[in-house]
Amino acid sequence: MAGESNRLFASVDALLEQAAPDALPAPEERKRLRESAGLSQDQVARALGVRRETVSGWEAGRAEPRAPKRAAYIRLLDGLATRFPAPDTPEQDAPAPEAPRRPALQQTPPTAQPAPADAAPAATTVAPRPTRTAPRHAAPATPAGEGRFAHGPLLVVDGDGRAYGLGGLVLDSPLDAGLAALTQWALDEAQLGAARLHRSGRDADPLVVLTATAAEALGLPGELADRRSLRLPDAHPVVRELLSAGWKLTRRGFGPWPRVYQSADGARRRCVQFAILPWGALDERTWKHADQLPAPEIAQVLGTYATRVLTPRGSAAVTGLELMTALRPPTRAVKDAATGAWTSGAVPGSLTEPVDCAPPEAPDGHPLVAARYPRFHQRTPDEVLDEEAYQWARPLTDTECLQSHVVGIDVNMAFAAAANRLTVGLSAPVHLHRPAFDPKTPGSWLVDLSHITFDERLPNPFTPTGETPTGPAWYATPTVAYAAELGHQVTPLEAYVRETSGPYLDAWYTRLRDAYLATMADLGVTPGLPEDTFLAAMTDASDADPAAAAVLSAIKATVKGGIGKLRERPHGGGWRPGEHWPALARPTWRPDIRAAVIANARINMHRKMLKLATHTGLYPVAVLSDCAVYPSTGPSPLDFLPRPDGKPLPGTFRLGISPGMVKHEGTQSILWAESLHEEHGPDINLARHIKTGTVTHHDTGE
Repeated sequence: MAGESNRLFASVDALLEQAAPDALPAPEERKRLRESAGLSQDQVARALGVRRETVSGWEAGRAEPRAPKRAAYIRLLDGLATRFPAPDTPEQDAPAPEAPRRPALQQTPPTAQPAPADAAPAATTVAPRPTRTAPRHAAPATPAGEGRFAHGPLLVVDGDGRAYGLGGLVLDSPLDAGLAALTQWALDEAQLGAARLHRSGRDADPLVVLTATAAEALGLPGELADRRSLRLPDAHPVVRELLSAGWKLTRRGFGPWPRVYQSADGARRRCVQFAILPWGALDERTWKHADQLPAPEIAQVLGTYATRVLTPRGSAAVTGLELMTALRPPTRAVKDAATGAWTSGAVPGSLTEPVDCAPPEAPDGHPLVAARYPRFHQRTPDEVLDEEAYQWARPLTDTECLQSHVVGIDVNMAFAAAANRLTVGLSAPVHLHRPAFDPKTPGSWLVDLSHITFDERLPNPFTPTGETPTGPAWYATPTVAYAAELGHQVTPLEAYVRETSGPYLDAWYTRLRDAYLATMADLGVTPGLPEDTFLAAMTDASDADPAAAAVLSAIKATVKGGIGKLRERPHGGGWRPGEHWPALARPTWRPDIRAAVIANARINMHRKMLKLATHTGLYPVAVLSDCAVYPSTGPSPLDFLPRPDGKPLPGTFRLGISPGMVKHEGTQSILWAESLHEEHGPDINLARHIKTGTVTHHDTGE
């Protein structure tokens, strides 16, 4: 019986083959059926035993399937057509079965958030451009995902219309058709984007990067004439083209990082992020000279960063803040037990809504400050929280002048390491009078620490300048906790505490740490190297791959910029002290969290310096943020860092690549240090110039 069945099925398959030439639906219908079922081209390709590009060609009409694949493809399409009839068929009034979601994406119910990213594509799209979507590969492409993310998070479009992605991918873009057509193509055909980092978050929007020649081809100027607001005028032809095609711009307008979107269509988000390279989208301080690389290499740099960190949304600071929200979204879908309806609820452990800061946490110009003090009032330490990084220096002692060198060591990812496992406040501040200090409660405390003294060769841990405080002052929890850790009595006079708290930045730290370590591995530096091997590897890494160096620089800038963005100040003209500014409306505008991270980084630095001084008698001569300079008998950190029994002294600086460990920042001669002190005075900060040895301006601070 089995043999007879096989023979019959073979005969049926042969008949299907004969009928195949007239049985295939139109290319547009093939694509519609696949997307209606929530299937990716990769899934279809695997089922049929062909390459994804082959399926893409079938759907674009560039090629037709041949036997024996043709019959199997027809069988698949016929089955999908039965379940998902075309909208203009008689069955359109019947409810269609719910399309299954791809296993790679998290299935979440609808939320109250506008335009979630994982909704099904809208039925109305522009006509496809089959001659423009053909992948042309100089080398085999490495798909970055499945379905609409198959081509990765971004593309770099050059002046000839070619769009470059990760893994050697090359696509033809409709550059000559204008920016509106390019935007539509990026959403409907380019298969760009990245999956969400949290099940309640949003998928990343496509990023299209325009080189100088591509911008010129689209009619964009070589540079922005408005250097103040950094945006094209609304009357510019390119802006008018977008608006007339039904696209919209955010409040920032069309600048170096414009976002082009359409109003939400049901539950679907339609938005494209652009980056205009000739307008300075890739800041040299963040990306080094990445914008000068060829387009395929720019795609590799930005694609690597997007894969390891997040698809860029603007500056490194903006992306750093967006990463916090992507990893810990404010809301999630919650089912009402009484009604069964889905509503929007808070995500535990996230910043869910904007809250007012405490008065001492507010920066100058904030409405709270304007309401309490005259306009030009200079707040004193007992009126303002001043938790900043170290900027401290002292003159060399006579004994230190007998050494041969000054050596700088720098803490890797200092602010990221300080954010790790740090408990921060999640709710609004509560004002208390004469509270008992609790090191586990995040907040700001008014307390007198002026009675705590240290060796004058060490900076004081309670002020950014390293000077001893003169009376009561406001401090973040990590600073006061350190005073208690040293055995001193602390008696707060006032406090603003957060009753709800949690390790909000843990996931943020972990992702940036992993990105940093992966990029350092690209440069040949890995954890666990012996100290001398590590120092040699770091020296070689400085001359290694410029693309990897650009990614590394951007990751570091994301850390510092993201922390700084928690206390974003007003931008542009028109703002006056006492007025609100847009950043205040964000849940992530939290100067108290910024203060806690910076305080923790400074305390971590002092704890190691104090330990080193106590056990070895070594004292720094300058500290600048996460860099400390020590006198040394030789040019290497190994010449002064203690190594009892061949191992680093516990609790002090330890050479290595992991966040919180240190690397060699630079070495200069002791004569160089003395000459700077003679020329510029004892207050010049050697840590600022230890790397290059060059002083181009007076040491007036960062």
